[in-house]
Amino acid sequence: MKYLIVGLGNIGEEYQNTRHNIGFKILDALAGASNISFSDKRYGAVAEMKHAGRTFILLKPSTYMNLSGRAVHYWMQKEKIPVDKVLILVDDLALPLGKIRLRAKGSDAGHNGLKNINQVLGRQDYARLRFGIGDDFPKGYQIDHVLGKWSPEEEDVLPERIELCIDIIKAFGTIGVHRTMSQFNNK
Repeated sequence: MKYLIVGLGNIGEEYQNTRHNIGFKILDALAGASNISFSDKRYGAVAEMKHAGRTFILLKPSTYMNLSGRAVHYWMQKEKIPVDKVLILVDDLALPLGKIRLRAKGSDAGHNGLKNINQVLGRQDYARLRFGIGDDFPKGYQIDHVLGKWSPEEEDVLPERIELCIDIIKAFGTIGVHRTMSQFNNK
């Protein structure tokens, strides 16, 4: 059984270690913990991980956030992965820093990456793991916050929360989205 795990982010050094790139950061941590590495492929950096008899295709799109749907669609088709086996890792302003919420489906909530995925796939019924980046910024400075680097205080919170995300990804592939939601959404 195959799963597509997509970490949203933007390529390029200027975006490394920004809040918007938490999807990339989670997949990098998962790959490091699994002793695998990414290779540059069509529409993104890809790694393959085995866990509990399942194959996880890890994808960091190279299309930039606003065109993430192209990469998701291509890799779903290439690997013949149905929508119920897709998980998108995404930053979320509406959640406090480090708060993690798994959803089986939902709206784009104003996130351009999810908006493009919805447009390209023509549906919203795919799982997404939302990682809270908080909304502690002055009115009108949303883009600066989202594309800003993590503060030292925020960086202290990340390792433990990223570990939790790794556990959630593995559970998604082994016990399904609904059981994973009830097990992890309040942690």
